[in-house]
Amino acid sequence: MIEDEPGLALTVGDRLRAAGFAFETTPDGLEGLALASSLPAYDVVLLDLMLPGMDGTDVCRDLRRRGVRTPILMLTALGDVRDRVNGLRVGADDYLTKPFDPDELVARIEALLRRASAPPPERQEPVHFGDVEVDLRAMEVRRAGHPIDIAAREFQLLAYLIQREGEVVSREELLRAVWGYRRPPRTRTVDVHVTWLRGKLEPDRANPTFLRTVRGAGYKFVRAEP
Repeated sequence: MIEDEPGLALTVGDRLRAAGFAFETTPDGLEGLALASSLPAYDVVLLDLMLPGMDGTDVCRDLRRRGVRTPILMLTALGDVRDRVNGLRVGADDYLTKPFDPDELVARIEALLRRASAPPPERQEPVHFGDVEVDLRAMEVRRAGHPIDIAAREFQLLAYLIQREGEVVSREELLRAVWGYRRPPRTRTVDVHVTWLRGKLEPDRANPTFLRTVRGAGYKFVRAEP
């Protein structure tokens, strides 16, 4: 837990102990980056946005650049949509705005742990469509031979749709399977992430070839014929 508010760190720590979690905490961004990069790896990183030493956005970005795949849950008092979007773009897996219910925090952590411990996709060979190559085993995406910068949640969404190739997958199913919600909320999160993926993978994001919308039903992945 990288959090510089002593009162919040104490409250969250008490709730985590009650839920059976072992944890370490630091109030400094640079120290948090070093801890989160160390081995053995942590199971989850709770990351505040406004931190001394190094802000949470830079900590998250640097962790992903170092190849750290640990799930990251951002905690911040900033509720602006741009802040949430920016956090997700640099690699955060989930976002919780202060003040929050400690029980919701525990539920979000448990959802991240379920996703992290899920078995790897059955399909392991690289998947090709258009000029895109997706390596499910290495969690890498290339377009025209060049690596694509893709956030962890974007990759999880893409991988799930690839595994269900040709099938229509509802937003509710995606929120359960990819985001870990037991009771999916009313949110545009899925649509936003699909839009980001189209911008990175489609020849024309306004007229998608591979990640198609089925109006009123959801999305489906279609590997177009050459």
